[in-house]
Amino acid sequence: MSADPTQTDPDKYKVVFENDRVRVLEYRDKPGDRTSPHRHPDTVMFTMSAFERRLIRGDQQRDVQLDAGRVNWLAAQEHSGENIGATDSHALFVELKEPPRRSPESAVELGPTSGS
Repeated sequence: MSADPTQTDPDKYKVVFENDRVRVLEYRDKPGDRTSPHRHPDTVMFTMSAFERRLIRGDQQRDVQLDAGRVNWLAAQEHSGENIGATDSHALFVELKEPPRRSPESAVELGPTSGS
């Protein structure tokens, strides 16, 4: 099974740009939609709409509420998710193709973190 989100959830993730350094994915879903487990490399996420999600990795889960227009850092990780809010989700993911400076298995926070 591929952990690439465009393979695990092609109805939700669409490649909108790609070159040798980055890949940009557009993500859309509706309330109640869930994703299969998938992997993201180090990524910059831009939220196009406000939404609420539950992110799940193994026995960990984290609920996040994101406002429209936010830019967040998403360290390389594998997770699945669920739209637990009342609105559609819409986000852009700018995935970096350079190798991470640490292994993806090292301790990282589940979900996005705010940039400064």
